[in-house]
Amino acid sequence: MVDVKLITLLKVYETGNYTRAAEKLSLTQPAVSQHIKQLEREMNAVIFDRAGSKIRPTPEGRLIIQYAERVVSLYETLQQALVDRKHTIDRLRVGVTHTSESNIVSEVLAKYTEQNDNMKITIQTDTISNLYDMLKAYKIDIAIVEGAVPDPSINAIMLDTDCLVLAVSNGHPLAKKSLVTIDELKRERMILRLPSSGTRNLFAANLESRSLSLDDFNVVLEVDNIATIKDLVRRSYGVSILARSACMDELKKGKITVLPIENLSMMREVNILYHHTFRHEEILQDIVRIYNETAKGGKNS
Repeated sequence: MVDVKLITLLKVYETGNYTRAAEKLSLTQPAVSQHIKQLEREMNAVIFDRAGSKIRPTPEGRLIIQYAERVVSLYETLQQALVDRKHTIDRLRVGVTHTSESNIVSEVLAKYTEQNDNMKITIQTDTISNLYDMLKAYKIDIAIVEGAVPDPSINAIMLDTDCLVLAVSNGHPLAKKSLVTIDELKRERMILRLPSSGTRNLFAANLESRSLSLDDFNVVLEVDNIATIKDLVRRSYGVSILARSACMDELKKGKITVLPIENLSMMREVNILYHHTFRHEEILQDIVRIYNETAKGGKNS
């Protein structure tokens, strides 16, 4: 069982107030205060800065809270696993980036549940940074992301390779070309992902390698949703830098055109990340197999 003091700690952090935490936990305010004091003695650290009317975690407190979240998440996962075992149901919590969600990953996971009747999958979409934090805190079991993570506690299996391309409408003058130059791109109205996206950061890094920056381009819109960006591109509101894998459906249906950019080699790996304690690599191998079969079918269609 999780130490009740950790539950109290997280509730105080969530509410920012001892009294509200006590109400949420059906405890007295002195009991909540006592739990925090006991934790501070055990950890030999001050957890909250009580200056003023608000309480904020100290640097040591943030670290304690981070690990408390992991402990509680692991315990909740254990409880769910025991429930699933009784009902012969397996669950997999998968975190994916917006780019992965827009390519065949969701279809692959759906096919996996189709081939494994007892499997239930929950898909959460977020930035690479947030997915990494969720993986470290055991809030998801695996993450499917672009790129790798230099962390010895996180393992990776390469799922695919991908590249960034320029997406334009079929009626755009550039659609008739086989290659776009940087100077041509500078004259275009650009619709880009938000600064937190891996796609945008890879594009920016490649520009920096050529002593350029995004300030040299006419970025008129920043949009988080890839489907929205593709629709705006198709309707000629601008051009965009997107992962080629995220444009496959539109390419098959002839809705947009994609082009390489001269002297920018924007290749990256697509990896399945998982914690070193994840013991079901056969599931990951099945996902890789289904992904390869689905990708091959798409290329042949």
